[in-house]
Amino acid sequence: MKVTQEKLPASQIGLEIEITPEITQKTYEQVIKNLSSTVNIPGFRKGKVPRNVLLQRLGTTRVKAAALEELLQDGIEQAIKQESIPAIGQPQLRSSFDDLINNYEPGKPLTFTAAVDVEPEVNLTKYTGLEIKAEEIQYNPAQVDDVLDKERQQLATLIPVEGRSAQLGDVAVVDFKGVIAKAEGDDENTEPEPIPGGEGTDFQVELEEDKFIPGFVTGIVGMNPGETREVSAQFPDPYANQELAGKPAIFTVTLKEIKEKELPELNDDFAQDVSDFETLEALRASLAERYQKEAEDKTKANKQEALLAEILKHLEVDLPETLIDKEVDAIISQTAMRLAQQGMDVRKIFTQDIIPQFRERSRPEAVERIKRSLALQEVAKRESIEVTAAEVQARVTELIQQYPDEDIDQDRLQAVVENELRSEKIIDWLLANSTVELVPEGSLTQQEEAETTAPETEAQTPEAAAESTTGE
Repeated sequence: MKVTQEKLPASQIGLEIEITPEITQKTYEQVIKNLSSTVNIPGFRKGKVPRNVLLQRLGTTRVKAAALEELLQDGIEQAIKQESIPAIGQPQLRSSFDDLINNYEPGKPLTFTAAVDVEPEVNLTKYTGLEIKAEEIQYNPAQVDDVLDKERQQLATLIPVEGRSAQLGDVAVVDFKGVIAKAEGDDENTEPEPIPGGEGTDFQVELEEDKFIPGFVTGIVGMNPGETREVSAQFPDPYANQELAGKPAIFTVTLKEIKEKELPELNDDFAQDVSDFETLEALRASLAERYQKEAEDKTKANKQEALLAEILKHLEVDLPETLIDKEVDAIISQTAMRLAQQGMDVRKIFTQDIIPQFRERSRPEAVERIKRSLALQEVAKRESIEVTAAEVQARVTELIQQYPDEDIDQDRLQAVVENELRSEKIIDWLLANSTVELVPEGSLTQQEEAETTAPETEAQTPEAAAESTTGE
């Protein structure tokens, strides 16, 4: 078999395959023999149908098409094996099948073209001495006070209040009923439209602005028990109920009772009520340690993200569609599993209409993930960065001990752990061989937003203006 290779874009190898006359004839005869033993033709027993009758009934084109399918499949498989091509995914026929049928003559050579995806060639032009900036997340001691304050709010005792009006921080007990406010031009005789679910009796509302729709709490502040007042409010946009989003409303509110929160004292008894710690000092220390670790982890994640973004600037690779499709499949599977764990019906979400759109939206993420993986693999190969079996087993054992009641596939867990440990080692090596400048939290985000919204300058060329307008 004569095979000529050609390098194609998107990490494909083009193949021009010439099948010998002997094979084209042999395959054709074998197809006729097989059809003769399987096709039912009235008046003839299977296997006893004369050749001319079989060709007349089935048609030469159908027989040639059946022979051609075998020739193409076997030819591509043999060519890949003969040329030792590390193919991935399914080969693709580049020649027109209809043209091949018209040109195919048993006993004469058959030439056709195909293409196969192969693993991409990775060229990493630079991976040491990288200079990156990453946002540093600072530990804020106020986080500890915030947590303790929320716990105190949860344990607060509500004490009835008399002799004053409602104020922010109180808990108000109200009866209320809401309607959609009339718009200008509405008929004055038309009855206001009630808000679905917009009424309640003996409803307790914390007088904090974020506890209800804007305007409702503000309207209650200053009311006295027994007082009824019309309160104007505005549904936010967006809103859970789209029919109400952005609409003005009027609530008739009757204040029945005012209560204020009596917070528990911040002491060792409080610490024992809300945690396993004996003292408030120990609880504070534990919370401080947790948030310090959280800040360090976020800073490390920012450094890793900045590093990966920078190294991709020095990566040259032409990705095959096989790898991209496989990664898109992985993203869809992961998304489906996550939604299922949240109790959602995945079958209703991933409909036949939605899946193609979701695949298209997932493509950029898939390309990014593949490029990152290939870049890290290339660094590991050049620097001989490996993970030992002992390191993998230690992490696997640790995870199994953390989740003793889970049914864990240890082989799959071992593969995941090995991949994660290797990635951690590679990234740590890259960070150690790069220069990282830590900048204040939010500064890079603000810079990116400023660059995105920067106005066009007078120096911008007409061509550049056109490109920015069309998005090309």
